[in-house]
Amino acid sequence: MIEFNQITTIFLAAALLGLGSWLISRISFLKRFCIPAPVVGGLLFAALATILKTTGTLEISLDTSLQSLFMITFFTTIGLGASFKLVKLGGKLLIIYWLACGFLALMQNVIGVSLASLMGIHPLIGMMAGAVSMEGGHGAAAAFGQTLEDLGISSAMTIGAAAATCGLVAGGLIGGPIVKYLVGKYNLTPDEQETEDIDYENKHEQITSNSFFSQVIIITFCMAVGTYVGTLFSEATGFVLPGYVGAMFVAVIVRNIMDKVKPAAINMKSISLIGDVTLGIFLSMALMSIKLWEIADLALPLFIIVFAQVFFIVVFSTFVLFKLLGKNYDAAVMVAGFAGHGLGATPNAMANMSAVVQRFGPSKKAFLVVPIVGAFLIDVFGIPIIITTINLFK
Repeated sequence: MIEFNQITTIFLAAALLGLGSWLISRISFLKRFCIPAPVVGGLLFAALATILKTTGTLEISLDTSLQSLFMITFFTTIGLGASFKLVKLGGKLLIIYWLACGFLALMQNVIGVSLASLMGIHPLIGMMAGAVSMEGGHGAAAAFGQTLEDLGISSAMTIGAAAATCGLVAGGLIGGPIVKYLVGKYNLTPDEQETEDIDYENKHEQITSNSFFSQVIIITFCMAVGTYVGTLFSEATGFVLPGYVGAMFVAVIVRNIMDKVKPAAINMKSISLIGDVTLGIFLSMALMSIKLWEIADLALPLFIIVFAQVFFIVVFSTFVLFKLLGKNYDAAVMVAGFAGHGLGATPNAMANMSAVVQRFGPSKKAFLVVPIVGAFLIDVFGIPIIITTINLFK
C-alpha cells in the first residue's frame, strides 16, 4: 500500500487537473462535450487505482481531509455571485426558466427515488442519480455524496460521480438535435431587432494584490459564519445541512448587502478566479479518490435511471418549456442550455448554446438568462429539494 499525506494529495489533485486540461486540448471528443478537466484527470486516476487494486498489485490511500475546505470555498464564491439585481435584468423569461429548473430538480428526484425503489435499492442511491448529479453536476455529487456516506450510504460519491459523467455527456449530445428539430418544425430565425448589450457584471475589473486579499477576507468571513449557521440550523431542526450550504447562503446575504452599501467592494474577477481554482482542485480530489469497484453491481440500475432522466428532459424541454418560453428562436436556444445544465453543468449549457448560435444565429436573451440561472439561482430550488429528500429517506 502507498499512502499519500495531505500535501501530496493536494499536489496530485492539482497535477491531475493539469493532465485533464492537457488531454482536453488534444482530444476533440472531450472538448466537444465540454468534459471538465478534473473529471478527466480524476477518473483516469480512479480507473488506474481500481485496476491496481483488483489485480492485487497495489492499493493507494489518499488523505482527502482538506477536500471540504476547497468545496466550501467554491460554493461560497457562487453565493457571492448571487446579486438580486441580475434577476431583474432577465425579466419574465428568467422567472419562467428558473421555475422550470426547480420543477426539473423535483422531477429528477422523483424519477431517481421511484426507480431505485422499484429495483430494490436504497432510495437515496436513486437520488444520487437524480437532481444531485443531473442538475447539480459533479460538484454537488461530490458534496452530497460525502454527506450520504457519512449517513451510511456506501459508495454514494462514486455513484453520483458516475451518474454526473453520464449526464454530462448526454446533455452535450441532445442539446443540438433538439434545437435543430424545433428550428425546422417552426421555421425559427433569430430576432433581427437591435438590442442593447447588457453588462450585468463589470467585465473590466482589475485584479490587484489588495483587491484579491479583500475578496479572500470576504470569502473566509462568509465561510466562518456560514459553518456556524449550518450547525445551529441542524441542531435546532434535526435536518441534515451540508457545511457548504450555510456558507453559500450567508454569501448571498453579504453580496446583496454590499450591493446596497458598497458595490465596489465585490470584485467578481477575483472571486471567479478563486472559485474556478477551488472547484478544480475539489473535484479532482473527489474524483480521484472514488472507488469504482464498489459500484459494479449497480451499473445496470444506474444506467436505467440516467436513461429515464434523459428521456424526461427531452420531452419536457421540447414540448413544454419551449412553449412556456415563447415558442420562438430565443426559446429554442434556451432549451439547448436547459438540456446542458439540466443534465450536466452550466459550462455544458454554454457549449450547447454556442454551437447552436454559430449555426443558426445569435440570441442575446438566452445568453443572459441561462448563465444567471445556471450559475447560482438554480441552487435556490435545487438544494432545498435535495436536502428534503435526504431527510425523508435517511
